[in-house]
Amino acid sequence: MKLLALLLLAAASLAAANDVLIVADEFPAMETLAKKLEAGAGARCALVEQTAIPAGLARYSALIVYIHRNIGEAAEKAFVDYAQSGGKLILLHHSISSGKRKNRFWFPSFLELSLPEKEFSAGGYKYYEGIKMELVNLAPGHYVTTHNVKYPATTDYRSAVRPAIELDDTEVYLNHVFTGERTILLGIKFHDSKTGTLFQQDTGGWIKRAGKGTVFYFMAGHGVKDFENPAYAQIVVNAVNFKP
Repeated sequence: MKLLALLLLAAASLAAANDVLIVADEFPAMETLAKKLEAGAGARCALVEQTAIPAGLARYSALIVYIHRNIGEAAEKAFVDYAQSGGKLILLHHSISSGKRKNRFWFPSFLELSLPEKEFSAGGYKYYEGIKMELVNLAPGHYVTTHNVKYPATTDYRSAVRPAIELDDTEVYLNHVFTGERTILLGIKFHDSKTGTLFQQDTGGWIKRAGKGTVFYFMAGHGVKDFENPAYAQIVVNAVNFKP
């Protein structure tokens, strides 16, 4: 009986360790991602809107944020507190976008980045949607970018040939400016067909410390199609499984 109790306790602990909370305001893409996490990370995913964030976030092994519109003050505080208390916060796509500039802590002190409000030609922030983008592996020795990730292509990135993932009909954000330290995982490569300009920026994915915890960001994720890409989905799975 004692052995059985210990086994049940171990099973319960393992299940709790694989609980993942996804906070979103657009759900089809996250439902697709949840299936990938269940298959690839053995995760039990709960999807909620930011107004329904449960108490006791510490029990989640990872918290994923996929919010297109505004992040409310209560949700912002919950996300920041979760990470700084030792949690793993994974931010996807438009969780870093211009609508979050007005948040008190999100950019300036927590994520330590800015989206410059000036002309694009002078380095200001801009987005393009409905485009083709390449995600480029800039951390070939890192678990998140390599473990079970089968890159379908290579590309010339800053005069080096690197593994890449090609995403069609997606959205790219240009000129994220970092004001604090982080480890760069992925670059973005985008060709503006209207102007002929080629953009290569080391902003497609990164990891940074936040208090006792960890924050990831991955730029791809404009819609369901991005998360159906097996290589990109595996990268997110790896972030959930990653042990800092």
